[in-house]
Formats: sequence, C-alpha cells, structure tokens
Amino acid sequence: MPKDHGIGASSKRREDIRFLTGKGQYTDDINRPGQLYCHFLRSDVAHGRIAKLDTAAAAAMPGVVAIHTAQDLAAVGGVPCGWQVTDKNGEAMKEPKHPILAEGKVRHVGDPVAAILAESLEQAQDAAEAIELEIEELPAVVDMKAALSGESLVHDDVPGNLCFDWEFVQENKDAVAEAIAGAAHVTRLELVNNRLVANPMEPRAAIGEYDAARDEHTLWTTSQNPHVIRLLMGAFVLSIPEHKLRVVAPDVGGGFGSKIYHYAEEAYVTWAAKAVGRPVKWTASRSEAFLSDAQGRDHVTTIELALDAEHNFVALRCHTLANMGAYLSTFAPCIPTWLHGTLLAGNYRTPLIFTNVQAIFTNTVPVDAYRGAGRPEATFQLERVIDKAARELGLDPAELRRKNFIPPDAFPYQTPVAVQYDTGNYGATLDKALEMADAAGFAARKAESAARGKLRGFGLASYIEACGIAPSSLVGALGARAGLYEAATVRVNPTGSISVFTGSHSHGQGHETTFAQVVADMLGCDEGQVDIVHGDTNRVPFGMGTYGSRSLAVGGSAIVKSVEKIVAKAKKIAAHLLEAAEGDIQFADGQFTVAGTDNALGWGDVCLAAYVPHKYPIEELEPGLEETSFYDPANFTYPAGAYVCEVEVDPETGRVEVQNFVAADDFGNVVNPMIVEGQVHGGLAQGLGQALLENAVYDAEGQLASASYMDYAMPRAADFPSFAVDHSCVTPCTHNPLGVKGCGEAGAIGSPPALVNAVIDALSEHGVSHIDMPLTPTRVWEAIQAAKA
Repeated sequence: MPKDHGIGASSKRREDIRFLTGKGQYTDDINRPGQLYCHFLRSDVAHGRIAKLDTAAAAAMPGVVAIHTAQDLAAVGGVPCGWQVTDKNGEAMKEPKHPILAEGKVRHVGDPVAAILAESLEQAQDAAEAIELEIEELPAVVDMKAALSGESLVHDDVPGNLCFDWEFVQENKDAVAEAIAGAAHVTRLELVNNRLVANPMEPRAAIGEYDAARDEHTLWTTSQNPHVIRLLMGAFVLSIPEHKLRVVAPDVGGGFGSKIYHYAEEAYVTWAAKAVGRPVKWTASRSEAFLSDAQGRDHVTTIELALDAEHNFVALRCHTLANMGAYLSTFAPCIPTWLHGTLLAGNYRTPLIFTNVQAIFTNTVPVDAYRGAGRPEATFQLERVIDKAARELGLDPAELRRKNFIPPDAFPYQTPVAVQYDTGNYGATLDKALEMADAAGFAARKAESAARGKLRGFGLASYIEACGIAPSSLVGALGARAGLYEAATVRVNPTGSISVFTGSHSHGQGHETTFAQVVADMLGCDEGQVDIVHGDTNRVPFGMGTYGSRSLAVGGSAIVKSVEKIVAKAKKIAAHLLEAAEGDIQFADGQFTVAGTDNALGWGDVCLAAYVPHKYPIEELEPGLEETSFYDPANFTYPAGAYVCEVEVDPETGRVEVQNFVAADDFGNVVNPMIVEGQVHGGLAQGLGQALLENAVYDAEGQLASASYMDYAMPRAADFPSFAVDHSCVTPCTHNPLGVKGCGEAGAIGSPPALVNAVIDALSEHGVSHIDMPLTPTRVWEAIQAAKA
C-alpha cells in the first residue's frame, strides 16, 4: 500500500503553491532602490578585430549613466575555468583568457563588447545603437575538423585551435588495437551528437548591489550553485573576500546545466554596482540567451566495437572531436573527458577500452554541461554501435546486450575505465521494459502499420550513468578545482519545528518537499514542521549546488548526518529528563522512551528542554539543538535502466511519430515516486527533443541560424505519447545512508539511442543503417532515397 507521508510517499510539491499562484520570486522580480538597467552591446560577427569602438555619442544620450568597455575592466580577471584537463603528454590544457568584455577581438556572435547603464532598459538599448563599432572581420572557424588545420585561430596563442588531446585509458591503447585487429567481427560507426540550446523557462538575470558603508557586495542571480559563483567570482575575477560578497539565487526557473556556470554578466553587474554607486540589473532576452548561455553536446565520434566468435565484447575504441566553443566555460573540459570516458563501459563486460578526445576551439558560443553532461554522449555512441553490431550479425539486439551485461553477482564491479559500480541488475530493467512495451506483440503492430503504408520500428537502449560526482580526493586528482562534497545545517527550534539549511539548490527538483520528507521520516514529525532554506550564501553553509543528479545522494546525505547528530544529542537530553541511562533511550515516531518501560517524552518536550535547560547539567551538555555536517561521498552513484521506443515512419514524407515509450529505471531507493516520475518525464522530453527536433546550427560565417524559437524546434506535448515509467527494479546504493542513486538526468541519457535505434529498425528494410540526430523528416526521407539509389 502506498505511503501517505515520509520517505516513499508521493507527497505533493509544496513549493508549487507559490509557483502556480504567481507568488514565486525570481531574480527579475527583484528591484533595488535606485537601480540602473544594463544592456550589453554584443558582436554581430563571429570573428574579428575591434577596429573602432566609440561610445561618446551614446554616453550623451538621455538616461545614460555609464558605458563600460574592456579598457574600464583592465584590473578585472577573466571568467575562470573550474576544471583542468591534462593531455596525453602530461601537459596542461590551453586555457586562454575569457574577458568580461571583449578585449581587442570578438570570438563568437554574442560576445559582449560594451555594457550600457541607464535609468531604463529602453534608454540603454537606444544608446547601444548609437555606439560606433567597427569590426575587421576574420575568417570564422565553425567546423571542428577544419579548425584543426589552424588556418584561422580563435585564440592567437592556441596553435591549431586545440585545447587538449586526451587519451584514456592510455595503457590499454596497444592492447585495444591488437584486440580489434584480431576480432571475429568489428562494427564501426561515425556519428554526431548534435549541439543543443538549453532553453530553461527563465532566462538568466543578475542584479549587483554595493553597500559602501559596510564595503559589502550582493549579487542576485539565476544560479544552480551560488557558493561556487561566490568562490569563482570573488577569488578569481573581482578579488572580493568571501565575507564581503553575498550571492543569492532565489527561485530559479530551470537550468538543465546552463545555470551552473559563472558568467561574465554576473561579474560585470557586481563590479559596476560599486563603480557607479548604484544597483545594476540585467535580464537576458530570449534572443540574447541563444547567443550567451552555454550550449550543450556537439561531438563528432568514430567508435569501433570488437566481438569474438561467440559475440562477446572484447574491445571498444573511440575517437571524439569535442567542441569547446570560443572560450572555456566553467566545467567544459571535464564533460567530454572524465564524465564521458569513464562511462564507456556502459552496462557491459568489455575488458578493453580506449578513447581519444580532441577538444577544439571554434567561433561559436561556449559549450558546457547539459542535462546528463558526458553520459548521454557516451551512452548514445555505445548503444548505437551495439545495435548496429546486432543488425550486422543477425542477432536480437536485446539478446546481444543481455549476453554482455555485467551479471548481478559480479558487483562490486571494477570497470576498465577507472570507476567501480557498486550495485545493479541490468537484466531486470531490460526484462521490465520489454514487458511494459509488449515486445511480443510488436510483429502484429508492424503488420498493421504496413497495411497503412507506414514503417514501424522497435528500438531499445540500456544505460548507466554516474551521479553525485565524488569523492573530492578523486576529482581533485582528475583536475577539478573545487571539492564536490555537500553541507547541511539542521536547526531544531524550541517548539520543535525544524529549519534545514542546505548547500543544494533547487531549480525545479522539488527539494523543499523531498528534503522535508527525509527529515520528517527520521524525526517522526509532520513534514509541515520542516522548513528548507537554500540559495543564499549568507544563510546556508558552504555547498556545491545542484547538478549531476547529486541533490539527494550528496545533499540529502549531509542532511541525514546532521539529523543523526540531532537525534544523538536529543537522546542525551531525554536521558537526563527521564533519569535513565543514555543507552536505554529509544527514539521512534517522535517519542523518546526508556527501553522496557512506558516512561516516555515527546519530541516537543525534549526540544523545549534543549533551549530551557532547567533539568539537565549544562556543564555536561550544551544548550541548543543545532548541527552541521559535510558529506563527501566515497563513490559515484550508478543509476541504470532500459528504455524501449516504438515509432511509425511515413516513407513518403520521412515523418517520425513516437507511438510508445517505456522507461524502466533503477534509481535505488526512491523518496518521492511522483517527483521521480516527473523528473524522468522531463528528461525523456529533452532526450527525444534532441533525437527528433532540436539542433543548434551555425553557418560558415559563424552565424547561429537557429537563434530563435522560429528556427530552433523545441518539443511540444503533441510530439510525444504518454510515457510509461517504472522504477520498481531497485538495487540500493551501498555507500550513502539513503541508498539513493539519482534520477534527474536518466531520461535524457537513455532516450536518444532508443529512438534512433527504433527509426533505424523501421528503415532497415530499405538498407538504412544510420542517420545523425536530429531525425527530422528531411533527414529521414533523404536517407531512404539515398538507400534506394
């Protein structure tokens, strides 16, 4: 029977009340007394030298208070990168400066050249048009293969536009080559993981304010991790001591990774507020977001899978070109490397794996993590090459996967790509997905489609991902310039209500509900007694924010540790009050009881006594009931699952229609099934959107041809069927106290290969073996025609 409260209950998201009634407070809702409005003049060419930048006429226009260019920010540092990758020769990656405002040269369309501050936004926009800007255009480099020729350099000090050339696992290189050369069968595939624009519902916004009397800065911003912004901006850009810099991320309307990073606009408004002595507010338009928010994916990969005569996987080799864009975003270098290469084992017993990644600068918007961050790219190439191998060998794709799965009795399982999986049962999720999808009835459905002149396809994909990136000692050795722990303070108030201060930040995940469920379950109180506080560096302990499906596994574990400390102290207080030995005190359902007796005290009585310590010796026990914990995980968590997609293709038009989609996931223990289902639904929509519709396209001059919703095809509800979601196959995580694994990115990881595999299955009778995403009607139709020729 479903639970009605606590862990395992589908408690309604209590934060939704304010969102649905228009009472949320987003950054753009905040207005400070006397604020100025900021507008950025951005480059309309992808690559060029600034020949003239005259702001005199614009500065004299009505309402204009100041105009700043790179010269004004000469003493300010560039936007820092938070992860350093070492190349195959042991040398550090190329890390060119990313200035707040373009210095001498522009490197992508949207690169900010000047910032205008005015009494109104309209006045700032008008002034921008009056700035005399002349750019001496240089050849734009957009194609990664062409960029490696070095004929046009994005950064003059980066030869061949090569940020780094990375190999992993280097000691396997020769053995992999030998295994491939001697294999009974090798399947090769070249594929593209198309570039995406994140497009969260709320565009980015930032407000900077300076208090001269206290010499304190405040930044309100749309961020997934305010403490990281404070650290990066304060220490590396503006040289502001942390105790003089407050960063607040109020309600945030989605992020999908694009709001993890520190952006130039945040640093500028913080700096400008002091420079002009007034608060400075900037809010991006949607068009501006297309040209300034970090974008995602953009890989070109060649992958080879070698099998022996019994169809066992013996080796995997891949080479990837990864687009960095014009500058290094905060976590960009780790996406195609450590978050990608370490997942190339997938769910399978492949003994030898080697990958090479060349990261390349181009005259495009910077690229960084987007929902899944490296794991979708690894999963897509792996699941596509396995499907192609099954087709080449005349095997059932499900059985080829099942034959090579890591068996349940092999855990913990050390992969050849550094990571060790703690638990899993990949056959169980595959069986569940096939059952839910009615695989046995597919032949009849295919015949019915054929009778109507349509092609029907059945595709599946298995996936594994690594969530809750950790431990700090490991990621530090891999190049991370920050720890990846999480912190939480739990404060019990005198009347028994609880305030939880967490470093995790919610931008749609439902933390205010889920974290409260965990605390209430542990303390035996009502969830309404628990208040969750996040998003303000002045109120919460130092934390690393929310991304990589880490909230419950890392942030929730820090909360659990603090609650355990609270209970331990509360037992000491109860023992004094009940005149019993501490070891005899039991706590359950909000009651402290002396073992073997009916002598008990309620939660509220003990809480009040903690703050009114009349009946216990304060020399032995401090008053109050408040604890802080830092939790640094011992390992990643490893959610896994199997997805099945069924499509119908119109061969006359190339239109693909998703008929059915099934997701069977193992997320470990589930705290709130309703929220988990919603997270999976969202991930599926984004993953299928990438596979079918979304594509950031740059022309040869570096202009973003898909720079608005008129040209960038966002998925709509009508594009998908109702999703069937299951998370009944549970193998709890063994190294966090909740046994949770993470669910926020899974849908976006497993769905693209499942859909592409389904379409290729439908088109296989025409001889089509691969189509690059997105599978638009034009691409599908052209593939059919090419196969016929």
